[in-house]
Amino acid sequence: MEREHAIPPFLWKAAITLAVGGAAYLITNATGQPEIWRLTISIFIGGSTLIIQYMADFDRRLTSVESSLERHARDMNALVDRRYSKISEATKLFSLVENSPLHTDSVVQLVSNAAKIKAEGPGIVATFAQSEISRVGMLMEDLDGGEAVYDGEDHDWLLALTQSTTVSIDATSTSVDVNFWTTELGRRYLAAQREAIKRGVRVRRLFIVDHPDLVDDEAVRELRVSHADLGVEVRVLSMSTLPQRLKLDTMFDFIIFDDAVSYEVSAEQALEPVIANTRLVLRDVRVARRVQRFKDLWEAGSVTGRQLD
Repeated sequence: MEREHAIPPFLWKAAITLAVGGAAYLITNATGQPEIWRLTISIFIGGSTLIIQYMADFDRRLTSVESSLERHARDMNALVDRRYSKISEATKLFSLVENSPLHTDSVVQLVSNAAKIKAEGPGIVATFAQSEISRVGMLMEDLDGGEAVYDGEDHDWLLALTQSTTVSIDATSTSVDVNFWTTELGRRYLAAQREAIKRGVRVRRLFIVDHPDLVDDEAVRELRVSHADLGVEVRVLSMSTLPQRLKLDTMFDFIIFDDAVSYEVSAEQALEPVIANTRLVLRDVRVARRVQRFKDLWEAGSVTGRQLD
């Protein structure tokens, strides 16, 4: 309210100019100067006062503009630096992707689709998307470290690895797998193996039973026949008749893909075996041990169902 009733600046300037000019007139009049000089000096001093006021005002405005321009320049520099930093980071990341064995299009598609998540949509959608991106990021980090772990039974890695294999799949199958092959995942896994065999992939499966009398068990025989019908090379092995040297290592289910990745399953013993976690191992030394382990067990197995000596 005080600003609305304040005297405008130009009136203040006019009042100051008149006051200074009037004072100059009174001073020159007191000295007995001619009228023409009194008026000339008063007008000159008053005009000079007015000009000085406008110059001072102009200087203040110019200083304010310069300060604003400096702040704007600093803000723009900071903004450009931030944008450039982001662009530089994005360029660096894109360069890393291009130099990796991954398909650049897939990574770009992931980022592009993630950016399409609507901010105004349900919060749970963005939270879920963020969770999945974080999960994938952690998986990439774990793979780079040579090992990844999934709590419980995996439903994605097994199929993806089978579909990605180009040379061989060597797998053991213990009592943990008793009910696996009739599940939806088990059927999809068999279908993926069938397609792999069509691509020229060699698939070998070693069924491991606890006792010799289970080697020719009807259920085991049916599994051997059904897998063989798909083109899988099948053998069966009894743990009780296993040579002592092969009993030194802990027995658990594992699958070796292309002699490069070991897919390992750990079980918890309850009323029936339950999968506790699934592990992907990429370290060369450990994978080589699994390859040799499978070779030894495979050679000790039987093609016909009767244990080899």
